Amino acid sequence: MLVNIQRVSSASVQVGENTIGSIGLGLLTLVCAMPGDTNNTCEKVAEKLSKIRVFNDSFGKMNRSLLDVKGSVLMVSQFTLAANTKSGSRPDFSKAMCPAEAKKIFYELVEQIKNKDIKIKTGIFGIHMKLKIVNDGPVTIPMNFS
Repeated sequence: MLVNIQRVSSASVQVGENTIGSIGLGLLTLVCAMPGDTNNTCEKVAEKLSKIRVFNDSFGKMNRSLLDVKGSVLMVSQFTLAANTKSGSRPDFSKAMCPAEAKKIFYELVEQIKNKDIKIKTGIFGIHMKLKIVNDGPVTIPMNFS
């Protein structure tokens, strides 16, 4: 699984003209399921997201986790994280998990985050969305769980 997190002051996702999810302080989490990802992968990702220390303490050091700050997650599926740009001008996304399986994995990850008592909002798998993000820092961290 490929995951890209951004520490945000706020973030929202729109479908058409409707905002379908928004958070304040937390993590915008872009997720790309890869072949071989399982429920166990989702458990590992949920554990890491809940405990990764990317929020500032009173000294301005990144020593606090999502759980520590009682932050939220806005999770959006994004198969384009699997882009292969080594040849040609058009990215190849063939390394991403097929959509039917990826959708199951995405929503399993959502459930794993909920099991950590973290508030979570999501986009809608497989449709065009617009994100509004106030990246705090900026802090953006790519992670690979494959």
